[in-house]
Amino acid sequence: MFYYFYILWGHENVLFNLFRYITFRTAGALLTALLISFLCGPTLINWLKSQQHYGQPIRHDGPASHLLTKQGTPTMGGSLILFALSLSTLLWANLANGYVWIVLLVTLGFGLIGAVDDYLKLTKRNTKGLSGKKKLLLQMVMIAIAAYGVMEIGDPSLITSTSVPFFKNILINLGWFYVPFVIFVVVGASNAVNLTDGLDGLAIGPVMIVAACFVLIAYLVGNHVFSNYLQIVFVPGAGELAIFCGALIGAGLGFLWYNAPPAMVFMGDTGSLATGGALGMVAVITKHELVLAIVGGIFVMEAISVILQVGYFKLSGGKRVFLMAPIHHHFEKKGWSEPTIVFRFWIIAIVLALVGLSTLKLR
Repeated sequence: MFYYFYILWGHENVLFNLFRYITFRTAGALLTALLISFLCGPTLINWLKSQQHYGQPIRHDGPASHLLTKQGTPTMGGSLILFALSLSTLLWANLANGYVWIVLLVTLGFGLIGAVDDYLKLTKRNTKGLSGKKKLLLQMVMIAIAAYGVMEIGDPSLITSTSVPFFKNILINLGWFYVPFVIFVVVGASNAVNLTDGLDGLAIGPVMIVAACFVLIAYLVGNHVFSNYLQIVFVPGAGELAIFCGALIGAGLGFLWYNAPPAMVFMGDTGSLATGGALGMVAVITKHELVLAIVGGIFVMEAISVILQVGYFKLSGGKRVFLMAPIHHHFEKKGWSEPTIVFRFWIIAIVLALVGLSTLKLR
């Protein structure tokens, strides 16, 4: 909305001309989402507590300490992230940009799937909500539609291609495999974040780190001068996604205020599926899907740990690779404290982010 201040009055007043710049609006979106989270957080948490008398159901096969330390904590705190993110994006982004709407609708759609899952867990009083098959089917249908939307908006010479890190101007044209590839990236990112969300602050930290990377990537990819200088793919209109990612950082920071150990609220599938889907969709539009696997390496590691654990358990007749999966629970079983795991995973996420960003220059 604020972008239209520039269109209407930018030529008359230098102050309104500021709304022309993506950098200014990204900072504004971040601060706005942060402020909304701070203002609305206490009210939302109190309401969630009043509705969820026993809080989020805790896994009985998980670490025993969770039954003591996390019992009674309300879930669905991801709704705070979604509200702050959506409102801030609508205020600061150029709403004539189709990419903004696609990413925002995918985020809210995944959030809705997660909310249904959280609601079923609460009403059934167990950790099994919406079945995995139903969740995957809904996500895949949603992303298939979004992929076709991106193809309609995008440059015909780029729409079915993806870039390769560390190589100059190399694009792989996926052709008919583009839509399945997009489904794999976004659904995979969404569920990987969901698997990571098992300790206070563990998932939201890397989410913000990855979002910060894509603030820069979206800005550079959407700017013809910078993309030409760095010899990375130029995607017209993708720069507006920097504002969305800025809002995601602000909403994440606000949520972390209440999710820091000991958490006052959990994000639940409402937040984890939505934020993961958002990051995946931004990566698809900016043509940096493979870079997402690097900067989001924490999420990849968590997902692989579950795949290895389940696969080896079935093939070996009951043996395990890890003491418990996802891998953050393995370290809990080994005696690491929760804050130690969280902070060390954040450090790894920062290192991976720097490696991923280096691909923009090392070509």
